[in-house]
Amino acid sequence: MLRLLKHIPFGAFLFTIALCLSVKDSFAQYAQTDTIKTSAVIYNGDTIEAKMLADVKVYGRYTEAQRKAMIAWTKLRTAIYITYPYAKNAAAIINDVNLHLATIKDESARQVYIKTREKEIKKNFEAPITNLTVYEGKILMKLINRETGNNCYELIKEYKGGLTARVYQTVAFFFDSDLKQPYDAHGDDAAMEIIVLQVARMYGYKS
Repeated sequence: MLRLLKHIPFGAFLFTIALCLSVKDSFAQYAQTDTIKTSAVIYNGDTIEAKMLADVKVYGRYTEAQRKAMIAWTKLRTAIYITYPYAKNAAAIINDVNLHLATIKDESARQVYIKTREKEIKKNFEAPITNLTVYEGKILMKLINRETGNNCYELIKEYKGGLTARVYQTVAFFFDSDLKQPYDAHGDDAAMEIIVLQVARMYGYKS
């Protein structure tokens, strides 16, 4: 080795050393910049890169049953949105009437009081209620039941007498309705109850 070095010019020797050092520095700089940090998971002993995949949007069409259900839901929600304020106001009057009637024992005095409050109800509700559809009227009766705990047949019978209640019930029957229809928030009317709570918040009522 020493014999070989004797035959290499000193300038060439220095150039060779400088070239080696330059290559070494370049390799070191490259080694520092060619590494990309990434998340990883260990699966069955292997280290695997972990990536968050881009969102994939999947679109589909409603089935006929889903479409009908959405139409029915929208119709119900619209009816509740329209009738709920009437039900709340009517219930406030009805509950107030019931409180006062509990203190009136004389039958003639009761009838006078009922007629006075009946005029108040007609004045406030007759015009807007007559513009309701049959379906909206059904929803209103259910909501009044919800707010007062009494169905419309019981209310009419209490205030107007059993004969009048039966007449109204007969009329309701011809409109495919029922004054005696109950309100079951945890049963048949569970879906309706969900919408009522939503609409109540929209109007700012305490449900």
